[in-house]
Amino acid sequence: MSETRETRCACERALDNCSVEEAYARWAPIYDLLFATLLRPGRRAAASVASSADGLILDIGVGTGLELPMFEDHTRVFGADLSEPMLRRAAGRVARQRLAHVVGLGRMDATRLAFPDAAFACVVAPYMLTVVAQPQATLDELARVVRPGGEIVLVNHVSAQDSPLTAVESWIGRRVATKLGWRPKFPWAVIGDWIDARVDMLLIERRLLPPLGLFTLTRIERIRGASLPRGGALLAGETVYDEAIEQAAV
Repeated sequence: MSETRETRCACERALDNCSVEEAYARWAPIYDLLFATLLRPGRRAAASVASSADGLILDIGVGTGLELPMFEDHTRVFGADLSEPMLRRAAGRVARQRLAHVVGLGRMDATRLAFPDAAFACVVAPYMLTVVAQPQATLDELARVVRPGGEIVLVNHVSAQDSPLTAVESWIGRRVATKLGWRPKFPWAVIGDWIDARVDMLLIERRLLPPLGLFTLTRIERIRGASLPRGGALLAGETVYDEAIEQAAV
């Protein structure tokens, strides 16, 4: 990979959980209005892939739950997010639309998920890696909870190499990433180098998505029979919304 280690480290230092939570508390009331249409193609693509999984699906970074109605009715989906204001809206959506395939929602740090190893047939992370404070640590945790033969499905913006836009993204990121709650510049090396370093992970698809190829769908399979490092202790004090699904209002 041509990206330097310094670039990747700077990417991981740009945000922290506190700034992300503060940002998405601000975004929550207007998130759907601003982003539902723009991000719909990627959400549909991710939900379509995941709906073919034979088993429980984790939707990490579920946010307000925009993609939850896009999963097929036969699926079983658990949604998790760091932002409680966003999760409240997801719970309201599940209640209003009677999404019986959503089995629960929970507030969790993506680097410390409250699930046992190999708990999910598929993990979906739409527009999430550019938000988390530690993208590669997050990928490690997603790998831990997906079972052998299962997939991690990512959708996010990936910066083009040697593009004038990349310089603009860097400039914006240095100044307002913590206010936005995401990093505008996100090199492919964050994902690609992680895959290359893992004997248990295989890239099976990478394709551009509308609008205008701004976003990338990435499918990664956990290889059967490969060893997986153990990690990711349970996070104490999680807020789980199984009951709130029937009661919460936006």
